[in-house]
Amino acid sequence: MLETSARLLRLLSLLQAHREWSGAELADRLDVTPRTVRRDIDRLRELGYPVHSAPGTAGGYRLGAGAALPPLLLDDEEAVAVAVGLRTAAAGGVEGIEESSVRALAKLEQVLPHRLRRQVGALNAFTVPLPGGGPRVDPNVLTELAHACRDRHRIRFDYTAHDGTVSRRIVEPHRLVSARRTWYLVAWDTDRGDWRTYRADRLTPTPPHGPRFTPRPPPAEDLAEYVARGISTRVYARRATVLLHAPLERAAERIGPAAGTLEAVDERTCLLRTGAHSLELMVLHIVLTGFDFEVREPPELLDRVREVRDRLSRALAAPPPAASPPPDGADRTRGTRNGSSAGS
Repeated sequence: MLETSARLLRLLSLLQAHREWSGAELADRLDVTPRTVRRDIDRLRELGYPVHSAPGTAGGYRLGAGAALPPLLLDDEEAVAVAVGLRTAAAGGVEGIEESSVRALAKLEQVLPHRLRRQVGALNAFTVPLPGGGPRVDPNVLTELAHACRDRHRIRFDYTAHDGTVSRRIVEPHRLVSARRTWYLVAWDTDRGDWRTYRADRLTPTPPHGPRFTPRPPPAEDLAEYVARGISTRVYARRATVLLHAPLERAAERIGPAAGTLEAVDERTCLLRTGAHSLELMVLHIVLTGFDFEVREPPELLDRVREVRDRLSRALAAPPPAASPPPDGADRTRGTRNGSSAGS
């Protein structure tokens, strides 16, 4: 009986991976026959777990959503990861979930084995979260956007641009992307006929939403890179590509996604694509990376680099300012002291 119970728990853990398993795959994982798998699936259903099955060679078993929250089965690494994630969420980022995260973390730590409580306790004791200064987004807005992406419903919202202007948008939402404590919605703007990236904290949904839409091919395979390029380059009037004399790994330590995108050229160099409101600010940004560089484009950026070089050269060539004479009293005091010292 104990062996059967342990096998049921293992089977439930596999089904909770949110993928479809064939009977043969489950039998191989559990080291039993497909017939035993079918009996165990029936036992789980008797216990109230909605296990769906599809017949045929392309069919399999999948755990559906139930009316009640079933117990979660986590291995050691998963349990520690959830605890760390809850603690990070408790530090903020999404408005209003801090208290819920703390409550969930307390419940999880209460049932953790002693060995895992020690790991989580060490992480809590010896890590200090940096208070977030980024924008905070309403979790209800994130949930509404996520549901619209999943259900393929057009959504309407009021959007506040960086200059404070407000406009009404109708979009076909595709994905939510999180970057440095800021949430972005990647969506097809129906009025502008193009893909756009919107800050989730700047939009206010205005239901009703709909209708449903047929998904379009996404603007890029790597949406994280697409958003990074948008917030670091496309939003600026001036853009540049620069060859950095540094390995990609070293450059990535100093240049975050919001400051530019990086692409390895070889083991010693990489390309930086970035943007700024002016070429002067661009030069400053590139110089402050601390790496030697070569301007690839635009050509006028190289002219600005020369101008900055000449300005710095003139500053270095200028004679140092003459020291201002000290007050008379200080002169006499210094002379007395110097004279006393010399005569002693």
